[in-house]
Amino acid sequence: MFSYLRQTIAVEVTIEIPDELAGALAPAGQNPARAALEAVGLEAYRQRRDTAYQLRILLGIGSRYEFDGFLKEHQVEKYTAEDFDHDLTTIRQAEDMRKAEPRA
Repeated sequence: MFSYLRQTIAVEVTIEIPDELAGALAPAGQNPARAALEAVGLEAYRQRRDTAYQLRILLGIGSRYEFDGFLKEHQVEKYTAEDFDHDLTTIRQAEDMRKAEPRA
C-alpha cells in the first residue's frame, strides 16, 4: 500500500519462486515477500525513480534516522546534491497540490 497526499493506492504483485531458490533470495529469518518489496524499492531509489520519502512510506520506515540505517545496511550510502534537488522538487510539488486542495 502506498499512501500519498491522503490518497491510498494499492497494487498487489505476486511472484512464484521455487522453494529451493526462495531461501537464497532473502536473508535467514526474513519474509521473502518483505525482501522482494525492499529490493524493488531500493532499486527504484537507486535509479532515482522514487524519493527517500516515497521509499520510507513504501517500507513503513517511520523516521529519517531509521531510513538512514536501512540504507547503510543495504550499502546505499550516497545522497547527492541531485538527490536533494529531486526530493526538494517532490516536496514542493506535494505542497503545491496540498495548497490547491479545497478546504473543508
